[in-house]
Amino acid sequence: MYKLLVADNMANEGLDVLKKYKDIEVDVKTGLPPEELSKIIGDYDALIVRSASQFKGEVLENAKKMKVVGRAGAGVDNIDVENASKKGIVVMNTPGGNSSAVAELTIALMLSLSRNIVQAAISLKNGKWEKKTLAKTSVEVAGKILGVLGAGNIGSIVAERAVGLKMDVLVYDPFLTDDKALKMGVKKVSSLDEIYTKSDYITLHLPKNDQTINLINKDAISKMKDGVFLINCARGGIINQDDLLEALNSGKVKGAAIDVYEKEPVEPDNPLVLHPNVTCTPHLGASSVEAQINVAIAIAYQIGDYLTKGEIKNAVNAPNLDADTRKILEPYINLSQKIGSLYSQYIKSSIKEIEIKYEGNVVNYSTEPITTSLLIGLLKNSVEGINYINAQMTAKDMGINITEIKKPESKDYTSTITLKAKHNEGKTLIKGAVFKEGMIRIVEIDDYTLDFSPEGNLLLTLNKDIPGFIGKIGTIIGEAGLNISNMELGRNKKIGKALSFIQIDNEIPDEIINKIAKIDCLEKVYKIKI
Repeated sequence: MYKLLVADNMANEGLDVLKKYKDIEVDVKTGLPPEELSKIIGDYDALIVRSASQFKGEVLENAKKMKVVGRAGAGVDNIDVENASKKGIVVMNTPGGNSSAVAELTIALMLSLSRNIVQAAISLKNGKWEKKTLAKTSVEVAGKILGVLGAGNIGSIVAERAVGLKMDVLVYDPFLTDDKALKMGVKKVSSLDEIYTKSDYITLHLPKNDQTINLINKDAISKMKDGVFLINCARGGIINQDDLLEALNSGKVKGAAIDVYEKEPVEPDNPLVLHPNVTCTPHLGASSVEAQINVAIAIAYQIGDYLTKGEIKNAVNAPNLDADTRKILEPYINLSQKIGSLYSQYIKSSIKEIEIKYEGNVVNYSTEPITTSLLIGLLKNSVEGINYINAQMTAKDMGINITEIKKPESKDYTSTITLKAKHNEGKTLIKGAVFKEGMIRIVEIDDYTLDFSPEGNLLLTLNKDIPGFIGKIGTIIGEAGLNISNMELGRNKKIGKALSFIQIDNEIPDEIINKIAKIDCLEKVYKIKI
């Protein structure tokens, strides 16, 4: 008998599905604070959450029997996927089940901002008739420019609905192809700045990660049109709250619609909630009746089938493989995802096509889960809910052509995986190797030969190969109190340039990047986390 804990509110239709599994005992205990959840979590084999309960820290550490955690929704930012994976816990989600609900709320909030609907309703309920006053700032969306950041499941729906409202839609997404943009009826742009400078409305549909936290800050807002409207139904923390508040007070931002917050439930005295030019909702994006039923039923079947049949569906951290095959393929799957993740943080241009070359022992096994893992690493920073089930379909929907090449011999290594990507700025190659002991390394990037372990906090620098550079960058890092744990340098003497990876023990602050960027011989610097 398996024990399953439902820790957040779940539609009854999902609970009814769970009752069909005779070998699963279900406890529903919602609203538990972390300290109480951590005390009882050790008794359970499975857990279902939505966005409220956190499967992190002490809760995860005490989950000694846990086999699977299911998120009734797409985002898994309330689950420590990395450490869950280390403990052998499968993490599942339900991508796409609530996309329409979030997209519809986004459109509703945009229209509410434009026509002062919330202010008008409150005014009328208070016995006032302020038609003339409200009409002065009421605008139509038709003919206006909507900037969409992120063209995943939700962002694509928002863009298509906005086209139906006769808006001119600009979309920024490094993985959106020209063909897909044409089919959607939108204009793809190549930079965030183009969204900022041209848009009358900007809506966010991005996952929350190191690249997107505080993406909309004082600097970004300064580039926007005066009187811009901002809508965030994605994740709290993507917009810097203090900077948005300042822009609202100055009038730079005419109005904002916020459904998500850094801390939830939001404090009653939150200045954004109280601001007269902010329309706010309590994280209702995915909370339509239909969406909640859909995700509840989906996660119930996924958890039930995994516990009773061993079937894996919509796992974010495990392909659908038997245990023996998974053990063999683990280093290849791990390496391929790291190659994809490295690429996504190194190149920001739209991908047109990718070629994945497998050489050596790896060709003796099915490469499908390895390719899928690479795509997850490639797309996870731009597509929320990407997993082993939907990664290949998502890539194809985005217009990315995928080619596999297999060669049984590998010159220098037991096995290698090479990603060649064609994008708007040219071509990029990243090659990784797997050694006999399962050890993985990145061994080549474009024309540079290297040998480094792709993990942790990394600085990637491209610079002129002249004396003094390493000393300068080391001094900046040392003065910041950061410790360099490893460094690998690749040189190309023909063109007189060098590519280096510097591994640092701690998180790398943005101010360090800014200081390094001022070194004379430096051409590019990237902050990468794998």
